[in-house]
Amino acid sequence: MRIQLDRQIRPLGNKARFWRNLFQSKIQNLKSKMAGRLWLLIILLGLAAVACGFSADEESGPPRNATVVDVAANTSLRPWLEGIVNTFNESGLETPDGKPVYVTLQSIEAGEAVTAIATGEMAPAVWIPDDPVWTNVLADQGNPNYQGDCASLGSSPLVMAMWRPLAESLGWPGLPLGWLDVGSLAADPATWKFFSGGRFGDSLRLGHTHPGLSGSGAATLLAIVQAAEAKPEAVTVQDIQQPIVQASVGAFEGAVSWFSNSTDSLGQTMSQRGSDFLGAAVLYESTVVFYGGGQIVPVYPLEGTFVATHPACVNEAANLDTITAARFFRDYLMDEPAQQAALAAGLRPINGNVPLGAPLDDAHGVDLSQPQIVFSPPTVAAVYAAQELWQAARKPVNLVMLLDTSGSMAGDKMENARASAVQFVEQMGDADYLTLVAFSTFPDVLINHQQVGPARDKIVRAIEGLVADGDTSLYDAIGDGATLIAETTSPRTTNALVVLSDGLDTASYRYNFDETLMQAAAGHDTTVFTIAYGSDADENLLSELANRANGNFYRGDEASIAAIYEEMSAAFGGSLGIGR
Repeated sequence: MRIQLDRQIRPLGNKARFWRNLFQSKIQNLKSKMAGRLWLLIILLGLAAVACGFSADEESGPPRNATVVDVAANTSLRPWLEGIVNTFNESGLETPDGKPVYVTLQSIEAGEAVTAIATGEMAPAVWIPDDPVWTNVLADQGNPNYQGDCASLGSSPLVMAMWRPLAESLGWPGLPLGWLDVGSLAADPATWKFFSGGRFGDSLRLGHTHPGLSGSGAATLLAIVQAAEAKPEAVTVQDIQQPIVQASVGAFEGAVSWFSNSTDSLGQTMSQRGSDFLGAAVLYESTVVFYGGGQIVPVYPLEGTFVATHPACVNEAANLDTITAARFFRDYLMDEPAQQAALAAGLRPINGNVPLGAPLDDAHGVDLSQPQIVFSPPTVAAVYAAQELWQAARKPVNLVMLLDTSGSMAGDKMENARASAVQFVEQMGDADYLTLVAFSTFPDVLINHQQVGPARDKIVRAIEGLVADGDTSLYDAIGDGATLIAETTSPRTTNALVVLSDGLDTASYRYNFDETLMQAAAGHDTTVFTIAYGSDADENLLSELANRANGNFYRGDEASIAAIYEEMSAAFGGSLGIGR
């Protein structure tokens, strides 16, 4: 710049040189000031970079030379373990030989963990299922590495969680209630109305977790078997196959309105969505205490129940450093400060130096003298038999699936939507029913109320043949879906509607999105699941529709659509988890 300036000014004489020199002086001063500021900026940025570097090491990953302990724990422990793992990592604790330890946490249900570990998808240093039987199930599937080194971290009985006013209307806490009582109330609207006084809806909406995925779900099935057999000793496969047992399980499962894939999410969702969504659910006492806040109370079944002991089992196939660090962390969890945190999260602590108290108190509906009858731990064979019994006992689904095939679904959206829908259909039970509607400019019924078992291949071919083209008749598709359910509803099936759309309605002419349409979609006790597929979907509409019909709303994209269908499959009682 200076050379160009000289070339322009030098021929102009003394006055020009004066102004040139003055101008250059100003420029030089400006450069000096800028240079100083630049160095200051560089220093500040350097300090910030150093600070950020230290922060990233501390917050987003293990310190150098740390032994990483991967922990997989059942989801009911999440409220406790998330906080305690953060506290442990921030403390920078080291093993007695001076090696730093860093812990990662994955919350996963016992049945899911068995599948993931058995297939090599994961190999945590510490696995914390609900009960030791799950380590035996895993050993039965080829991996015995978690059987030999286990220690309980705390206990929590399996209970029936109820909204306090509802429980009180049924005589709680003075009048004992049992597994079979609750099943009868949920199965018979007339009995429910008589005992509830008609103040809590037309029927008792009941929920529990998926027995193939979740420890609490499998325990629910086995608890009903124990209650039907009227004995605390472990039931056998022959017991499970008794007609009276199968009838009791069938009556209970036929009344279930919601299956969740996670104990923690079931408790959280019940608390958030209120008594209209679920009046009762089978949960661990700790989950009820943590999410219920005294408004949802634990009802201890009179026939008895299981008690989760949450064993922390070390992977004996890990290297010596990892095993040492894993045991060090487990000892930390069993020490008084961590056990105090366990108590605060609703667990009954295993450390005898931690006195019982709030929140395990009357204010939260807890009775520490319960359960008076504890069922013996189940066998592996009984766990498998319960899965088979459940698939036979649960009420079949009458499902109408509405899939957006408008032009905006072209490409990866359509490809992933097809693949995920096929996987979903493959997990449906043989006795379930499916109606498939593809909607673009007009809704098109491709499969009309076919039983899935005999028609599974036909349904899969229809999904694989979907092509994206045309406009979006979303409202008309919802209206037609509601009509199809009305035409096929039966007391022997559970009605469900799945709606996937990636855009706003552009073509409907028979229906509007109004109160009439929402009432029709939720009619016949239909549960509606909606998926906003991509950023252009009508999220407000789809969310409102799902909430009104006691379903779930999902935000999805090409990366997450498979996981969404997996979660919906669990809600419908799909064929998932162990023994499948």
